[in-house]
Amino acid sequence: MDSLLSIISSQRERFRSRNQELEAESRSMQQTMQALQSELDSLRADNIKLYEKIKFLQSYPGRAGGSDDTVMRYSSQYEERLDPFASFSRKERQRRYLSLSPWDKATLSLGRGILSNKMARTVAFFYTLFLHCLVFLVLYKTAWSESIGRDCSAFCAKKYADHLHQFHENDQNL
Repeated sequence: MDSLLSIISSQRERFRSRNQELEAESRSMQQTMQALQSELDSLRADNIKLYEKIKFLQSYPGRAGGSDDTVMRYSSQYEERLDPFASFSRKERQRRYLSLSPWDKATLSLGRGILSNKMARTVAFFYTLFLHCLVFLVLYKTAWSESIGRDCSAFCAKKYADHLHQFHENDQNL
């Protein structure tokens, strides 16, 4: 029994150490991937800036510009960055946001927050549903209570009138 326990314990320790090795390797790979991605992003930005300089130098008269594959690849990215409609739209959106009151900004931020998260949308939906049900139940109870009160007072008034008519019909004091 002890030998079986020691075998299982040693196997568990081997698996645990292998798991730790794999997790460390995974973390290092992820860090490497993040570093490479940031380097790739910075190189793309540098290439777009270099393409901008190439376009500037080609704009001088007497300069003939060659069109190789790298220049064509970054020309579309450069043109996207200079898109006047996108920059106008971005500036207009920023201008409209700055002209909002603080309450409107808070409402817009809250709405964006709720709409951007699935869990927040679900919670907001069920909260709204709960509030509607609560309001409808309160209104129903109030209407039912008022109806019962009206019916009860009408019933009591009719019974009183019947009693007066039946038992005190000949009384002159009424």
